Parts: sequence; C-alpha cells; structure tokens
Amino acid sequence: MNSEPFDQSKANAFGDNLVATLNHGALALMLSIGHRTGLFDVMRDLPPSSSSEIAEQAGLQERYVREWLGAMVTGGVVDYDANDASYRLPAEHAGLLTRAARPSNIAATMQWIPVLGNVEDEIIECFEKGGGVPYSSYERFHAVMMEESDQTVVAALIDSILPCIPDGIVRLERGIDVLDVGCGSGRALITMAKAFPKSRFTGYDFSHEGIGIAQSTAEQAGLSNIQFRVADAAKLVDVQAFDLITAFDAIHDQAKPADVLAGIARALRPEGVFLMQDIRGSSHVDRDRENPMAPFLYTISCLHCMTVSLSSDGDGLGAMWGEETACRMLAEAGFGEVTVKQLPHDDLNNYFLARK
Repeated sequence: MNSEPFDQSKANAFGDNLVATLNHGALALMLSIGHRTGLFDVMRDLPPSSSSEIAEQAGLQERYVREWLGAMVTGGVVDYDANDASYRLPAEHAGLLTRAARPSNIAATMQWIPVLGNVEDEIIECFEKGGGVPYSSYERFHAVMMEESDQTVVAALIDSILPCIPDGIVRLERGIDVLDVGCGSGRALITMAKAFPKSRFTGYDFSHEGIGIAQSTAEQAGLSNIQFRVADAAKLVDVQAFDLITAFDAIHDQAKPADVLAGIARALRPEGVFLMQDIRGSSHVDRDRENPMAPFLYTISCLHCMTVSLSSDGDGLGAMWGEETACRMLAEAGFGEVTVKQLPHDDLNNYFLARK
C-alpha cells in the first residue's frame, strides 16, 4: 500500500478534472451532432432566434433541437437571452464550428468520438484476448476521414503543402509521375490532377470502397491523367516509376510499415521525393505530455490506428509512433536525407520530405 500521505486538495482537483472531462466528452458528441445536422451552419447566418425558428430553418424537429441547444448553452458554445428565449451562435465560435470555417472546423473532428465509441466492445475484447479490430467495423469511417482529409490536406495542398517540396510546383506544372499511397477516397490526388494537367497521377489503397469512390469522383470530373487501383501498400512492385510519392496520414496504421516505406523507396526515381504527412508526436510518452492534443491522439491510436494494424497481424505501430521513430524507419528504408517541416495550418501533423 502506498505510504505517502493523502493529499485531499490533490484529490479534489483531480475530481474536478474528471467532472470537466465527463462534460467535455458529452459535449463532443453534441458538437458532432451539430455538425452532421448542419445546425451550426444554419445558426451562423441567423440573428438571435428561438428554438422553433432554428429548427424550421434547419428542417429538424424542434424538441430535439431545443435539447441540443441546452447542451450548447450550458457548454458555453451558444449564447442565450432569457428575456426572449433566443439563441445565438457567436461569430467567434462559428469560425471554429462551421463548414465555412474550413480548415478550422473543429466540429468535423468531433465526429471521431462517436465513430470510435462504436467499437468499444470490440476493443475491450482485444484488451482481453489480443488481436485487433478491422476497418470493416468502423461505420462512417470513410465519410469522416474524407472530411478530415479535406480540411488538413486538400484545403491546403496547393498553397501550403506542395510548396514545401523544392521546385515541386514547377516540376508538377511541367509534368511528372505521382503516386499517392493509401489514397483513400482520392480527394488529395484528384485535387492535384485538376491543378496540374500535364502530370500523371496514380492512387493505391487496399479499400475497395475507397477506390470505388475515388474512381467515380475522377470520372465525374472528366480527368484523364489519373488512375486508381486496389493494392496492398506493403507489396509495391513499382521500381523507379515515380518522381513524387505522397502518403497523407497513412503510414502509421499499415500492417507492415517498414515494408511500405521500403517499397516507396524502390518506387522512387533517383531524384524523386517522398512527402509523408503523419501525426506530430514524440516516440517518448513523457515528451508527449507537452502536446495539448496527446490524449486525443493516443485514443485515436488505440481505438483505430494501432488496432486495425493488429487485426491484419501487423506491427501495431500506432499513430503516436513519433518523429524519432519515423525518421529512423525512413533511414532504414533507404532514405538518406529526411527533413521534417511543420505548417501553420496544421497543428496535428509533421510533414516529412525524404530523398534517397
């Protein structure tokens, strides 16, 4: 038994913290609902309004809207005037909660809480028996991931991310071969294909659903310089076929990330560049205490990134593999030059530029 004296003030402070955590967890669910129902987008353009007026504008049921507004008011998200029972979304809050606020719409990110909560029973079974939870267990995964990618990658791709690559924009304009590994629904690659018609783009992903969405979107856009293929990233057969390879938030949840990185190195031409976006963390948990988003990131890792890798008999690297491990694995894969960049629009990720 611990012989240290009991500190009541420490216990009280921790209790207060737990209550705040419970409230914030509940609020995260309601913020997700506000995003999915479009309530935040509706309220952004409304003057102070009653719950009935808000519900009517949103095309929703007033009783549910009123209860949701109760959480928003008590959670400090929405202002309430008791004199006329009106609700108002402050402009300062709308700037972080609406689709018009992209890439700063944190309400979209709140969707991960219910998505991850849906697999809690399966995760607990993994704690007891081992193994992992497959992608197929995650309802709405592709929809939420597509929104997340749209904010962190697509919205900043042309103006902020690609300019990180020395002469990258110039080469893309002239025409090069580009591969996106773990392309998902293809939003980033399609954006590049539209912006740089002289370049040729290929997307690989093991998800039939994601590739299906990507192919359909590219066809609707009438793009002839892009192709998508269902492929295992750990079994790349391309050799010196690409001038630029990208991987956006895709390496850490691979079953065999070392094999993926080695395959990417082989697929690059001698002067090629590998651009890897991945979670900004340290490989040392004590240093991650300085990261204000670390609890959220470790939760996503445990309930998604790590476990989907383990479900395929993978390494279970996890989202918080950290910059140090990432740089070491890139070097082991054959990249002799690695530069790590951080961009103003993205507090969650590092951007690794790797050359052979």
